[in-house]
Amino acid sequence: MRFSSAVVLALPALGLAQDQVPILDKVKGYLNKAKDAISSAVPAAPTPLDAGAAKVASKVQHELNQENWKQVLTTDPTASAPTTADWMVFITGGNSTCYGFCGNATKAWNDSVALLSAAPNAPNFAILDCEAQPILCNSWSVGPPSIYYMQIPKPLADQSAPAPTVRYIPLNRTMEASSVAAQMVKIVASKEYENTAPYEGLWHPFTGPLQQYGVAIPIGYILWGFAKMPSWLPMIVISMLSRSFMSKRMPQGGPPAAGGAPAPAS
Repeated sequence: MRFSSAVVLALPALGLAQDQVPILDKVKGYLNKAKDAISSAVPAAPTPLDAGAAKVASKVQHELNQENWKQVLTTDPTASAPTTADWMVFITGGNSTCYGFCGNATKAWNDSVALLSAAPNAPNFAILDCEAQPILCNSWSVGPPSIYYMQIPKPLADQSAPAPTVRYIPLNRTMEASSVAAQMVKIVASKEYENTAPYEGLWHPFTGPLQQYGVAIPIGYILWGFAKMPSWLPMIVISMLSRSFMSKRMPQGGPPAAGGAPAPAS
């Protein structure tokens, strides 16, 4: 997606004038420019602007993995409680996890982050690549392309805090990059994430039973193993188990002779 030159040139001006413009006007101006940028976007070949958007996204986003995600998805340690940190996590993948359909979504993410990161009260940005981190994706039961919008409260002095709120928002993998970018921008700019009910089920990454009992990652390995298993292997295993079970149920020594045992000699 290519932003119009007017939007690109307007961003420095907005930064210089931010002290003179009331906060409400800044928000309104940002929303209008976000809508104009997305509505005027057209699919195009890679350009220096696309590369610039990807570079901006790489600077402001955090890459999640199995070891660091709990440390990354937190609140600002310098912020005073009570406060809440918003995290917008982009879940993507490659050929085996997204079947080659994540290209438009990834391009839309880069363009959207380049725009949203300049907004007032922008969320934090993170990316989870299910191609590189299949265990973590399976432990959350998520798939690409999608957005996981999280609101994480900072604990109070007594370490009490409300449970984090997470909303899982699937993205259409067949849409053009401009349409996906518009959807991503609206999630933040128009707070459309509120139209999605918070997830509170078994796979909740913070408070779900699997996380509380410490079995989310082991189950992630199991699901990943089943996904990598050849389709014919389960049938062979089931066949071997059924034969073993039936052989144990068969009486030992064969069936009794017909007519019973012969009478003893007189």
